[in-house]
Amino acid sequence: MTQILIVGYGNPDREDDGVAWHILARLAQRLSLPAPAGDAEGLAHLETSPHLLCLLQLNPELAELVAEYERVCFVDAHTGAYTEDIRCETIEGAYLPSPFTHHMTPPTLLMLAQTLYARAPRALVVSVRGYQFGFSDQLSPATAALTEAAVQQILTWVQG
Repeated sequence: MTQILIVGYGNPDREDDGVAWHILARLAQRLSLPAPAGDAEGLAHLETSPHLLCLLQLNPELAELVAEYERVCFVDAHTGAYTEDIRCETIEGAYLPSPFTHHMTPPTLLMLAQTLYARAPRALVVSVRGYQFGFSDQLSPATAALTEAAVQQILTWVQG
């Protein structure tokens, strides 16, 4: 069993929605790891942990991969749903419906891993405040200013 998986998700071409991609790229630099994989097959050859995976969205097929890890961190953007600019929350598996049919929540993914594979890792969600969601691969200055603090919080979690 591999120790840690960090999954960033969001659209890197929609400004702050892609903050997870920027955070995982920084984590890779700080930890001297290869660039984040864009699909689960890209993780197969990696021997060092944590493994970094960037996706547009979570999907049910990830349950099998997630079940292989001891700990998983999910990284995404939020639009002000939380009072904190960076929200770090320990989560457990549970069905949480989404108002969007194309969006799966991390707790639902953990529930699927437990139901299908009898194993769900300990998990954390790190959600960073996004301010602009236009068509660009650059973060807004306000969200860009939050990325280093998010990286630090994830590194603390990885080491803990």
